[in-house]
Formats: sequence, C-alpha cells, structure tokens
Amino acid sequence: MSRLLLIVLLACTVASGIGVVYMRHMHRKLFVELTRLQKTRDDLDIEFGRLQLEQATWAESNRVDQIARERLGMKFPETADIVVVRP
Repeated sequence: MSRLLLIVLLACTVASGIGVVYMRHMHRKLFVELTRLQKTRDDLDIEFGRLQLEQATWAESNRVDQIARERLGMKFPETADIVVVRP
C-alpha cells in the first residue's frame, strides 16, 4: 500500500513539475506577444498623432482660402453683389 502511495505521489510531483514548466513557457510566449502588441500600439499612436497634425495643417482656414482663390478662382463678393432675402 505504501509503495502504491509513493508511486502516486511521485507521479503527481512529476505532473506538477511538467505543469509548472509548461505554464512558464506559456507565460513567456504571452509576454513576448504582449510586448509586440504594445510596440505596435505605440507605433500606431505615433502615426495617429502625425495624421492629426497633418489634418490640422491641411484644414487650416488660410490654406483653404488660398486654394479657393488660386485653384478655383473664388473671391469674396463685393458689397453691391450681396442680396439679402427675407421671408
């Protein structure tokens, strides 16, 4: 009976050791994946900041006004050309 108990305890100890090694391996794999995803997130945050800055530059009112005048030939109407419509 004590031999059987010893074999069972030995098997449980070996299984527990294998479980610990496997969990450490999985932890390392997941940590590497987490680090990679965090780097990707940081790169995307930097790119998003650049795109926001670019959007703000392109949408600047002076730039829009300049393009409207140069490319589209638009201008502010003269006072005589303004008509007020009342209901």
